[in-house]
Amino acid sequence: MALMASEETLQLGDKAPDFKLKGIDGKTYNLGSFMDAKALLVIFMCNHCPYVKVKIEEIKRLQAKYKSKGLVIVGINSNDSVNYPDDSFENMVKTAKEKSFNFYYLHDESQQIAKAYGAVCTPDPFLFDSKMKLAYHGRLDDALNPDAVAAKKEMDEIIAAFLEGKKMDFTFRPSQGCSIKWRE
Repeated sequence: MALMASEETLQLGDKAPDFKLKGIDGKTYNLGSFMDAKALLVIFMCNHCPYVKVKIEEIKRLQAKYKSKGLVIVGINSNDSVNYPDDSFENMVKTAKEKSFNFYYLHDESQQIAKAYGAVCTPDPFLFDSKMKLAYHGRLDDALNPDAVAAKKEMDEIIAAFLEGKKMDFTFRPSQGCSIKWRE
């Protein structure tokens, strides 16, 4: 397991790269599918990474807390599922059902979307505004290891401030997790 920290490839104000990806519900989604969102949180994630597994409840909590205020969360799995079968589409469906995902979960089989966003690790969260421009890129909270407990839920604070039109701290705090498993 290679530990990675997220990198600043997309800059604040950059438009979200569009995508056309299959969701676990069998439907195909693109950025236009989420144009009604006041805020779109795109999180590069997967099924097997211990850094992601411990964040699932937090991701679900954020979606439940802010859904009525216009937040939409989209998880994208870009891992190579040939060498990492735990991250296959079938296992995405299974994991989402077992963990009761309340957010969209999409498969980036080509890995082109992760590359377009500059995602390098899981989880790697990107928050976009209603015009699909990058408002924030950084970690979900300050618990950087699977066995750590978060003292500060940074993404929660940022989403709250963003949706309320308050001043946000845009300081880039890299997420940390497993490297995205790229194909050879």
